[in-house]
Amino acid sequence: MIELTASYVCGTADVPLLGETIGQSLDLAVQRWGDREALVSPSHDVRWTWREFAGRVDALAAGFLALGLERGARIGVWSLNRPEWTLTQFAAAKAGIILVTINPAYRLSELEFALAKVGCAAIVTATAFKTSNYMEMLNTLLPELAKSVPGELHAARLPQLRAVIQIGGPRSPGAIAFEDVTRMGGARHRETLAELARTLQFDDPVNIQFTSGTTGSPKGVTLTHHNILNNGYFTGRAMRLTENDRICIPVPLYHCFGMVMGNLASVTLGATMVYPGEGFDPLATLQTVEREKCTTLYGVPTMFIAELEHPRFADYDLSS
Repeated sequence: MIELTASYVCGTADVPLLGETIGQSLDLAVQRWGDREALVSPSHDVRWTWREFAGRVDALAAGFLALGLERGARIGVWSLNRPEWTLTQFAAAKAGIILVTINPAYRLSELEFALAKVGCAAIVTATAFKTSNYMEMLNTLLPELAKSVPGELHAARLPQLRAVIQIGGPRSPGAIAFEDVTRMGGARHRETLAELARTLQFDDPVNIQFTSGTTGSPKGVTLTHHNILNNGYFTGRAMRLTENDRICIPVPLYHCFGMVMGNLASVTLGATMVYPGEGFDPLATLQTVEREKCTTLYGVPTMFIAELEHPRFADYDLSS
């Protein structure tokens, strides 16, 4: 019996829109560039090839299913730029879960609004960064967390939230360690992932991003695989990115600049994602461009000005 292959062509230009899910795009990246570097985060001692990265994504996706998260569930991610953020992004997409990107600068009221508005069933959170203690804020918002069984939270203010997944330590009572989730999935969950790969559609929702809310409460915008994968792909094509490129990404992942134009441009074109640090630091960015021989540097004007005006700017070889 001949195995049928899906065919999809759409677009008014010479290059058609991609007709695949984010999970399928990652699988293709492994086929095309499996042994090339996918993600480099020097401050976290991470240097993963596309094959290694995809293996970790699949383990986390199976863990999400083992936690009881089902297709269409919402999972929040509240952290600065870390490898765990990107693993969560791709694992949620593979599991059919909608990623809710939360600004790490949010205070308690803003966090509660975002989680309640979209009905998050789980949240992946950093422990702390500089003056922001994320677990402390969550415990204030969820006083039931400390006495709850991990994964079985019942909170009065956020009744749909069941699991708090913590990146780093020390571990807070009631939370689940991020690393533990990657070990939860079994054969049954892997089979479900394989079935989801066949049944998820590229026009399924995959991401909810919140607007700034400068003139009112933030608005949640629902985006599909098709939306953001093609956004990343065609932005990357406009920059002529290939598997030989290395993108330095100091811009925040919670914003489309980082997670779409950075991460999804990379997965569709084979470029390496390079994170110079969790938060923006001009010196760390210059160092990373030199050491990792980055060919592309993302940023907003204030970032570029801070780099150009740094007293040690001339010390670094940015010829790459």
